[in-house]
Amino acid sequence: MALNLKKIVFPLVLALLLGGLAFTLLSKDEAPPVAFTTITGQKIELQQLRGKMVLVNFWATSCPGCVQEMPKLSDTYKAYHDKGFEIVAVAMDYDPPDHVLHFADKNKLPFAVALDADGSLAKAFGDVQVTPTSYIIDQQGHIVQRVMGEVNFVTLKSLLDQKLKGSA
Repeated sequence: MALNLKKIVFPLVLALLLGGLAFTLLSKDEAPPVAFTTITGQKIELQQLRGKMVLVNFWATSCPGCVQEMPKLSDTYKAYHDKGFEIVAVAMDYDPPDHVLHFADKNKLPFAVALDADGSLAKAFGDVQVTPTSYIIDQQGHIVQRVMGEVNFVTLKSLLDQKLKGSA
């Protein structure tokens, strides 16, 4: 009797565990199907960036943490761009466009800088209110990490090294 019970329970438990694992792996949040308009007027659809790791950074020129992390974002972009990494820095709707343009020019930001003029991009990403807030999106378009506050660049570089292995 005990042997029969083991023959029934073990496969059942195994099936439940594998089912849970499959659900966890398959239920990653999809990045929203948004289009960014950069300060230079270029339109970038997030869908076009599939196949690359993407960091979408919501920020404001009036946010000290945002301003502080920009040089590190620039350095990370320069180090990983050729391997398949993109950054889109999205200025919040309350940030005056002329301030954003001045900041991007003055700091020679090497990545795309977009304006969220009507707040629709922040809403699409779960109604972002806090800056900086960053979303790291994998090559398949899944959000693999959401960071409220400044990015941990050691963690980001480790993730990029892992995900971009063999690229470029």
